[in-house]
Amino acid sequence: MTPTTSAVARALERIERLDPALRAFIEVWPDEALAREREAVGRRLPLGGLPFAVKGTSGIRSYAARRLIAAGGVPVGATSVPGPGTVWQTWGQGAHGRTVNPWRADRTPGGSSAGAAVAVAAGMAEAATGSDGAGSVRIPAAWCGVFGLKTTNGLLPSPDRTGLASAGVFARSAAAAEPYLRQVLGGGGTPDEAPDRLPLPVVYSEDLGFAEVDPEVAVVVRAAVDRLVAAGTVRLLDRDAGLLDPAGAWTAVRGGSPDAPEAVRVRRANDERLEALLAGGALLLTPATPNRPHGHEGPGSRYSTALTWAFNLSGHPAASLPAGFTGDGCPVGLQVVAPRGADLRLFAAAREVEDALPAAPAPPLPGRR
Repeated sequence: MTPTTSAVARALERIERLDPALRAFIEVWPDEALAREREAVGRRLPLGGLPFAVKGTSGIRSYAARRLIAAGGVPVGATSVPGPGTVWQTWGQGAHGRTVNPWRADRTPGGSSAGAAVAVAAGMAEAATGSDGAGSVRIPAAWCGVFGLKTTNGLLPSPDRTGLASAGVFARSAAAAEPYLRQVLGGGGTPDEAPDRLPLPVVYSEDLGFAEVDPEVAVVVRAAVDRLVAAGTVRLLDRDAGLLDPAGAWTAVRGGSPDAPEAVRVRRANDERLEALLAGGALLLTPATPNRPHGHEGPGSRYSTALTWAFNLSGHPAASLPAGFTGDGCPVGLQVVAPRGADLRLFAAAREVEDALPAAPAPPLPGRR
C-alpha cells in the first residue's frame, strides 16, 4: 500500500478538496494519520488503517476513539461542533466557518455532532464518533442522509454527569458501521449476529403523541415504513405509542434537578409506557426529526429534538437511517428504537431495514470523483 492509494490518503485528499466549502473539520492531522496507517497495516491490526473522524477536539480522548485506534483505526481529524455562545445546538463551527449541509449549503447539517455527520456524508472519513445527549447523533445523521447510532445510556463510558449523553457512531450505512461497532462494543457480542426472524415486530408512531411533525417529513417516513411492511421486513403491532412530552423533564435533568417532581413523574410514566410498547422485543419506528433541515438563521419554533430526547431520558438505544427526501432535496431519517441493552439486536434490525429500503445516494458535492 502506498500513500497515494491508501484509504487515509484518499480521505485526506477529500478533506483538502471539499472541506473549505463544507467546513466540517476543526483540525486535520495528515502526518500523524499517515504514520498511524503505516503502523496499523504493518501490524495487521483488525481495522487495517481505516480512516475515521472524531467529534470535537476532545473526541480523540473518548472511549470509542481509543478502542478504534487500538484496533488499527486512524483518526484523520476533529470535526466541528457548535461555537461559543451558541443558543441552539444544531450547527457546527469549522476551521473555515459555519458547517453546511452537504445536500443544501443554505441548510444546517444538524448537531451537535455537525461536522462528524458531514465528514461521513461527504466521504471525508469512513466513520466518525459522536455523542448524543438529546439527539446529537440522530439529528445530523438524518439531515445528512447517513446512518447514526446512539448506544444504550451507560453501556459505554461517557463524561456527561447527567447521564443523558451516550456514545454514538456515524457511517454511510449500517453495513459500513459494522467494523467500527465490532471494535467499540468489544466483548458485548458481534454486530453481525443473526437478527430476529422476519418480519420484525414494530410499532410506528408519527409523533409519539405530542410532537408537531412537518407533513412532508411524515409522508416520507410513512412511505418507508409501508415499504418495509410490503417487503416482509416488519409487521406493525397495534400498540399505543403515546408518550408524555419529555421537554420539561429533559431540561430539569440537564439543569441539575433530576428529582424535580414533574421530571420524576414524566420519566416514570414514559418508562412504563415504553416497557409495554417494546415488550416481546418489539421495535419503535418514528421520524428521526419532526422537521427538515432548517436554515442557518435558526430553528424556528419547532424543536428538532422533539422525537429524540425522550430516549436520552429513558436510556434506550436508537438509530437513524436514511428514509428518503422531501421535495426540496432534504434528507429525512427513520428512527429505530430498541429495548435497553439490545444494541446488537438494534444494529441487526437496522441492517435488515436498510436492505429493504433504496440505497442512500451520495450528496451532489462539487468536483466529486
